[in-house]
Amino acid sequence: MAKGYGRGMPGMGGMNMNMIKQAQKMQQDMLRMQQELQEKEYQAASGGGVVSATVNGRHELKSLVIDPEAVDPEDVEMLQDMIVAAVNEAMRAADADAANTMQSLTGGLNLGGLGL
Repeated sequence: MAKGYGRGMPGMGGMNMNMIKQAQKMQQDMLRMQQELQEKEYQAASGGGVVSATVNGRHELKSLVIDPEAVDPEDVEMLQDMIVAAVNEAMRAADADAANTMQSLTGGLNLGGLGL
């Protein structure tokens, strides 16, 4: 066997340990941020503010406020549309915040396939 083969590369053990520590720290940071994002609340309004929805990062509707002027018994469909619009916009805000937060943490790396 030639000299140097089979022994590994000098200094690589420390580099591997450093990479493992960095990966573990990133995973801990991601878990912490995911927990924070789940608790965070996002609000959106529709119909000029007559309908307001608040959701959390778990996509749970926390509150729905409807101004009495938005209630028209002759046009219930309009009220339903405003509710859907407000809830969907609040959900989009939660998703966008989660994506931006994770992108800033990972430096834009696509880690979806790694289960992170």
